[in-house]
Amino acid sequence: MNNVWALVAASAVIYGIYCILMGVAPGAALSRVPPLPGVHPLAARESHGRDIYVAEGCSYCHTQQVRPLAQDQVFGRPSVAGDYVYDTPQLLGTERTGPDLTSIGSRQPSEIWQYIHLWDPRAVVHESIMPRYTWLFQVKDKAGPGDVIVPLPPGYGPEKGVVVATADAKDLVAYLESLKQVPLTGGQAK
Repeated sequence: MNNVWALVAASAVIYGIYCILMGVAPGAALSRVPPLPGVHPLAARESHGRDIYVAEGCSYCHTQQVRPLAQDQVFGRPSVAGDYVYDTPQLLGTERTGPDLTSIGSRQPSEIWQYIHLWDPRAVVHESIMPRYTWLFQVKDKAGPGDVIVPLPPGYGPEKGVVVATADAKDLVAYLESLKQVPLTGGQAK
């Protein structure tokens, strides 16, 4: 080991092989995974809602992957690669402070519930630690035509006026409602 250049070259070759084995090869294999039947690209509103989801940091507390563990069964079936073909970059998440959102569109299909939950999570889940996202809404004296009024429980709304969802709130809820796992048929659990 007296030849520094041989040591550097050997290290570079070993590093290059590891890069290919750990990064390039899995990426190439996953790029050939077909989408599951029923999985489709996001619509424009859902895509904008996904951008809001990222900007608000939702993936810091919520995952979008169901692990093959007994405690994850409440969130749906275990996730497979075909679930994420159109989700680039994937928002799998690494922390589950809040519940997994993989199938929130199926588990909680009410848009009104989603709006109330974003305005004040404790209005629907009393023990929630999620912050309020009130800036996604407007408080108006009177709703206008086409406004989506959020029917808040007593004690959770403003003293005067009505809470109306903004376009960003509508798009975020559209994205959340699009999060639905498709059922697996035989041979798709790869």
